[in-house]
Amino acid sequence: MKIAMTKMTGGCACGRVRYEADVDSDEAYLCHCRMCQKASGNVSIAFTNVKQDQVRWSHQPDWYESSAIAVRPFCRECGTSLGFKFRDGSENMDLTVASFDDPSRFKPHHHFGAESMHRAWLNTDGLPEMRTGDYPKLVDKWVAATGSFPG
Repeated sequence: MKIAMTKMTGGCACGRVRYEADVDSDEAYLCHCRMCQKASGNVSIAFTNVKQDQVRWSHQPDWYESSAIAVRPFCRECGTSLGFKFRDGSENMDLTVASFDDPSRFKPHHHFGAESMHRAWLNTDGLPEMRTGDYPKLVDKWVAATGSFPG
């Protein structure tokens, strides 16, 4: 759905690579293709599509040549996957939804690469849920390392 153009920020886990993007849609999608599964180490990856000229990198990402037709921005220090773009012929690119500082705006609107979809991972309703702060071993590790729990 098209909405008012909004400047949104994002970046990698360690903060080395940052970007600002002009975003005019809340639409995102899950890609399940084998290339995305391998590149992300996951069963799917959530992307939103933006114009390449609407993305400004405050520190250039590293680029992985993931196939004969595509490259992917990432941070070589922390490994964060930041997106996908075709080598040639497109003014658009994808940014990973989770790399935005506030990804809550985005909603999935379709699946792509459905031939490689792992359906058991799509609907996990009813599985037990645990909040991070309810796991004492993890909280204790944070407190011992930093003096506080960030959650």
